[in-house]
Amino acid sequence: MSRVAFVFSGQGDQHPGMGRALCGRYPAAAAVFERCDVQRPGTSEQCFSGPDALIRETKNCQPCLFAYEMAATAALESCGLKPDMAAGFSLGELGALTCGGALTVQSAFSLVCARGELMQRDAEKRATSMAAVLRLDNGQVEQLCAQFSEVYPVNYNCPGQVSVSGSEEQMTAFCAAVKQLGGRTLPLKVRGAFHSPFMRDAAAEFAELLEKNEFGALQIPVYSDVTAQPYPEEIAPVLARQICAPVRWEAIIRNMISDGADVFVEIGPGRTLCNLISRIQPNVRVFAVSAFEDLEALAAEVKAC
Repeated sequence: MSRVAFVFSGQGDQHPGMGRALCGRYPAAAAVFERCDVQRPGTSEQCFSGPDALIRETKNCQPCLFAYEMAATAALESCGLKPDMAAGFSLGELGALTCGGALTVQSAFSLVCARGELMQRDAEKRATSMAAVLRLDNGQVEQLCAQFSEVYPVNYNCPGQVSVSGSEEQMTAFCAAVKQLGGRTLPLKVRGAFHSPFMRDAAAEFAELLEKNEFGALQIPVYSDVTAQPYPEEIAPVLARQICAPVRWEAIIRNMISDGADVFVEIGPGRTLCNLISRIQPNVRVFAVSAFEDLEALAAEVKAC
């Protein structure tokens, strides 16, 4: 029998209009957006109408993505589909923990709003950016980063793809060095050097918020971006490290597959994680919520695997 993993996406695939059709069709999804609008007025309007420049800002992007992902999760659950395990890429980890029962939607949304504000504040202190490095292995990227004082490997996405964060002053030279080695770089649609020391202050303040938060017991295994292993009973100390630590996505997916996952459902407005998972292990089945207007059909197809 198949074991289903829900994987929650991070920043990058956001776009105006996400969630509008979902709410029109599934009352459970609309209820999530209504709750988020109470806590943060205007969230649904930003998701449904944009503009794109507005939802690209980290302080807006993170709450909007979380609201969309929780709405999609609620809609899938109303169609009878629940996961056996979960993980989330960066911001998506808070969605995974909520799906797993450690957080309520309300408490997680408050953390997400604070996280977005803190990370945008740190991003605005320096001119920084992120880029995906293609066609080089992990060791090559790490050795290259070591030659620069302000460029860091931060997202281990899949074989032949590592994202880096760095200062604008050094990123141009870094990208040129990648090209000399036969690699390629692609800029990411984020405004900040996430999962790097540039986020140190945000991570420290977020850790203080986590200490005051109450976490429930996880009902399913949820895999940590920091360790690539299922979360232990004490969640806050591990989650506190996430903003500054690399996302070990390839290791997470390999561990989930080793633990029995053979069907992955990406909860998010795109299919970035589906593409990464297919490169990590082509033999597993992957589905993207964004590709199905009818989530009942998605639920039925996943159950039939």
